[in-house]
Amino acid sequence: MRVFVTGATGFIGSAVVKELIDAGHQVTGLARSEASAQKLVAAGARVHHGSIEDVECLRRGAAVADGAIHTAFYHEITHMGVGTRLRVFLGGSPSGIVSRFLSAAVGTDRRALETMGRALAGPDRPLVAAFGTMAMTPGRLALEDDAYDNNSVGAARGASEDAMRELASLGIRTSVIRLPPIVHGEGDGGFAPRLFQIAKKKRESAYVGDGRNRWPAVHRLDVARLFRLALEKGPAGATYHGVAEEGVPFRDIAGVIGRHLNVPVVSKTPAQAAKQFSFLGLFVPVDNPTSSKLTQERLGWRPTQTGLLSDLNGADYFKA
Repeated sequence: MRVFVTGATGFIGSAVVKELIDAGHQVTGLARSEASAQKLVAAGARVHHGSIEDVECLRRGAAVADGAIHTAFYHEITHMGVGTRLRVFLGGSPSGIVSRFLSAAVGTDRRALETMGRALAGPDRPLVAAFGTMAMTPGRLALEDDAYDNNSVGAARGASEDAMRELASLGIRTSVIRLPPIVHGEGDGGFAPRLFQIAKKKRESAYVGDGRNRWPAVHRLDVARLFRLALEKGPAGATYHGVAEEGVPFRDIAGVIGRHLNVPVVSKTPAQAAKQFSFLGLFVPVDNPTSSKLTQERLGWRPTQTGLLSDLNGADYFKA
């Protein structure tokens, strides 16, 4: 299958590209820089120059493919085009920068999905896209058939899930893969390293309350295989959970980081969380248990890689 991949040189996307190529698929990756293009060539993929803000570029990339996988998302403002950055910074009061950034990121994401989905029109040209488990109802075990919760901390990306459902209603073979807040493995640049950096700066590793709130987790190699299986076998409108561990107590995560840094592991109140964790303070207290039982049954997917705490305990994990 000829597969168009966005976010193809990112932490998750690069693992997806390798998984696809190893399985015999022909991959073309979206690259917004020459450095990214060189990485794709080295991985054995073809290069499609452009960005997820350029809808015509996305249309052309998807139009000549048999299917697409969308892992790109603006997690940092530096990833955005100059014009979008200026609108985020100058579009209102400084206190609204975070909300404007999120609105721009989600809007870009939805337009990208709609563009690629229409270019892939037809039941035999799949579109698989990543979302987050933090959009589910907190404190309740999330199942694949559950809808996202409009009141959750991750609800903003629900607009993209809605776009995928609309495409499925048109007969396009869409698959939603909800990912946990920590996708771990070599080269991790996500929440785990950021928590480590915060603890290093504050000279303490913190959790909120009693720290019993649970975060699901998965290794990036396991989730890369899930993306491939969804691409190959997922029916239109499918939703999967890329989760290997239903919920690791956050206090245990903080404990591993504290041991690595040899700093105290301490509790913070919800009011202190924003000061301690900055924007991550919204997510750190969330109880986000998530099941992948139906995903495993429906796709025959079985996570086999090391678990989160074992991975974090590795001597080299936080060297970056």
